[in-house]
Amino acid sequence: MIVNTITIAVVDGFQTEVSNKVTGFGSHISIQKLGESSIMESEPIQKNKNIESLLQGVDDVTSLQSVAYIPAMLQSRSKNDQKEILGVVLKGVDKNYDWGFFKDYIVEGTLPKFKEENSNEILISRQVATDLHYSLNDTLNAYFVKKTPIQRQFKIVGIYETGLEDFDRKITFVYLPQVQQLNSWGIQSQITIDDTLYNGTIIVRADVQGGNGNLRYDWGDGWELTPGFNALIKKDTTIRLIVSDYIQNIDEPLNVLNQTRVESSIPDTCYLSIKRKNMSELVYHPKVNSDGEINKKALDEEGFHYLIKTDNGDLEVESFPGKGSFSNYISAYEVGVEDFDQLDEVKKKVKKMVELNPDFQQQVSVSSIKENEAELFTWLDFLDYNLFIVVLLMLVIGVVNMGSALLVIIMVRTNFIGLMKSMGATNWTIRKIFIVYVGRLIVVGMFWGNLIGIGLCLIQDQFNILPLDPKVYYLNAVPISMNWFYFLVLNLITLFVCILVLLIPSILIARISPAKSIKMD
Repeated sequence: MIVNTITIAVVDGFQTEVSNKVTGFGSHISIQKLGESSIMESEPIQKNKNIESLLQGVDDVTSLQSVAYIPAMLQSRSKNDQKEILGVVLKGVDKNYDWGFFKDYIVEGTLPKFKEENSNEILISRQVATDLHYSLNDTLNAYFVKKTPIQRQFKIVGIYETGLEDFDRKITFVYLPQVQQLNSWGIQSQITIDDTLYNGTIIVRADVQGGNGNLRYDWGDGWELTPGFNALIKKDTTIRLIVSDYIQNIDEPLNVLNQTRVESSIPDTCYLSIKRKNMSELVYHPKVNSDGEINKKALDEEGFHYLIKTDNGDLEVESFPGKGSFSNYISAYEVGVEDFDQLDEVKKKVKKMVELNPDFQQQVSVSSIKENEAELFTWLDFLDYNLFIVVLLMLVIGVVNMGSALLVIIMVRTNFIGLMKSMGATNWTIRKIFIVYVGRLIVVGMFWGNLIGIGLCLIQDQFNILPLDPKVYYLNAVPISMNWFYFLVLNLITLFVCILVLLIPSILIARISPAKSIKMD
C-alpha cells in the first residue's frame, strides 16, 4: 500500500504538473497559419474580430488570446569586455493576457502591466537572469537578426521560475506591439527626402518596411512601381502615399474584407508636409556641405520635423509616418480550455469553425498542445504503463503474502478445523471464519500503508525533500498529486483482489479430515 500510494501520487503529479506548466507557457489549442510546424517560427495570420467572437462563444473555451513570437539574442550585463550571449524567444502578449499561471511562479518583482503604448517591460526567468547576470529593474539589451541588425532595450520588471528548465531558458514575455513591429509584419511606410540633390531639386522617396518584397506605390494617380521622384516645391505642399504589396499583378485589389482575397499585406498610408518659409522667388537652391549632402536643421528629437536651408529662405519639412499595419498580424490565437480531458472534443469544434471559414483571409490550422509538444506528452502517457506495472506487481506480492499467511494459519489451526467439522460446521462456514480473520489483517495493513504512504506524500508536497534534475525530468523536485479518488479506488481494488484470491488457499480446509486433524498435536 505504501509503494502503490506513492506511485500513484508521483505519476499523477508528474502528468499534472508537467502538462499544466507546458500549457501555461502556451495554450491548450493554437490557431496558426497552415503548413507551419512550430508556432514560434510561423508566418503571421491576420486578426479577425468575427472569428474571435465565434471562438469566444464555443462551449468549454475559457480564453482567447493573440500572441506573437520572435527569436532574439540577449547580451549579458558583465562588465568585462567579453559579453555572453543567450538565444531566447520573445513572446508578445497584450494587456488582457491571462497571467494566472505565472502569478504562482513570480520570485522577484511583478508581472508586466503594459500601461504605455510603447512599453518596454519584460518578464524573464531566474535562469536567464542568472546566466546573464541581470537583476530586477535592470535594462536588458536584445538583438534581432535581420537584414540590418536591430537592438532593443527592455526593462526587467519581473523574474519567474517554474522549474521547467527547457521553457524557463527559452521564453521571455514582452508587449505584443513590440514583437509585431520587430517581425516587420504588414507594411509600415514613411516619406523621406534624400540627403543629396538631383539636378538641383530635392528627391522625395518612400521608406517602407515589411511586405513580401513586391511593393507598389500610390502617389495620387493610382498604383505604380516608382518609389520616389524629384520635386521643385512651388508652394506649400502635402504629399500623400499609400503603399501595398502584390502577388502577381500591380492592379490586384487591396487585401481587405469583402473584396477579392489575396495573400498580400494590409496597405499603409503616410504623409509629408513641405512649407516654403520666407521665399520671395520660385527658384531656390538647397545648401549642401562639402560632401554634397543637404543641410538639415532638426526641429524635433525623432528627426521627423526639420528645416532645409536654401539660398532663398527655408523649406520646413514634417513627416507623418504611417501607423503601420503590423498590429493586424499575429503568430497565432491561443485558446484556453476549461477541462483538459475534453481537449480533443473542443479542438474538433474549433477546427470545424475556423479552418474552412471564409472570413479568414488565410488558410489556418488548428493544433492542440498534445500535438505541439508530442514528444513530451508521449513520455507522460508512457508513465501510465509504468504505473500499471508497479501497482500490478505490488498487488501480486500482496496476494502471495496473504495467501501464504492464510496457509500457515490453516496448518496451525488444523485441530480447530477438525473440531469444528466434528461439531457439524460446513467447509464454507469454516472458510469464512479464516477469510474474515485474514481480512482483518489486510484492513490493518491497508490502514498503516495509507497512513505512511499518504504521510510521506504530504511531506514531499510541502517541503520538496526529494529533488530532481530539471534537465532530465523537466522539474526540479518530485511532484505529488493528492487525488483522493485514485487513493479510494486503489484501496477498494486491493481489498477486493486480496479477499477474492484468499478463496483459493481456503479450499485446503475441505481436504482436512476431522478424525486425523483432532489427533494431530
